[in-house]
Amino acid sequence: MQDLKQKYNIIVAIGANYEIGDGEDLLWHLPADMKFFKETTKGADVIMGRKTYESIPKKFRPLPGRTNIVITRNKNYVAEDGVYISNTLKDAFEIAENCSTTNKFIIGGGSIYESTLNYAHTLYVTHVHKAFKNANTFFPIIDASVWKETSREDFKADEKNKFEYSFVKYEKI
Repeated sequence: MQDLKQKYNIIVAIGANYEIGDGEDLLWHLPADMKFFKETTKGADVIMGRKTYESIPKKFRPLPGRTNIVITRNKNYVAEDGVYISNTLKDAFEIAENCSTTNKFIIGGGSIYESTLNYAHTLYVTHVHKAFKNANTFFPIIDASVWKETSREDFKADEKNKFEYSFVKYEKI
């Protein structure tokens, strides 16, 4: 793949066993994580797979205040106005490289994360401190020999957020 001029970030919420979904939906509802995602990616380019894009409620598609880039193998795929469609990861990166913003995020799903982990410089991970047995989509293991934890905020469950969670930032070593 081409040399990337920009630095790419990954943002993800994962369960205790690196779970990210059940193939259809998120495994949890954490308003604090949704707020963190919105604030962190606002004004950025976001690259995602088609299933991730379609999992966003219609009223929030495309994600406002961001350049939305969707990767799909379907050459006839049509999305809402303002969404860039790419049929390959290489093309998605090319689109992002040509956008004026310097903040770039990969936002899922599982196969997109797996394909892009080597290109990322920073991981923004919401660790949900619970295992979810019905998961069938997972994030790759965060290898401590590649990634260094540089910040962490821990939170207890509350009336709005059912599970304990942590916002953790990792930087590539």
